[in-house]
Amino acid sequence: MSAPYIRAVLEAYHALPHTPRRASRNDRLLAASFASRGVPLETVKAAFLIATARRTFRAVDAFPLGAIRSLAYFIPVVDELLAQPPQDPTYLDYIRRKLVSTSPTH
Repeated sequence: MSAPYIRAVLEAYHALPHTPRRASRNDRLLAASFASRGVPLETVKAAFLIATARRTFRAVDAFPLGAIRSLAYFIPVVDELLAQPPQDPTYLDYIRRKLVSTSPTH
């Protein structure tokens, strides 16, 4: 188990909007599971970015989403990226720029 990897996953997770301030035991175990599965940290961070964009750019009239209560929320996106990484190397940069342009401080 890689403590720096787990710490990096949890720090990135807690930096996201609508996530808990503290890691639960299950969050730490899931981060350790990502490490033991060999999931690249960049894949986990990309999943955070994509899931955040999907939440942010939902239809205006869609039912409001609640807070993210667990790192497990991101498992489907991590698995999606492991199965099929983005083909365009600029895709994640595009999403990042789009999120920044919609942030309240921008």
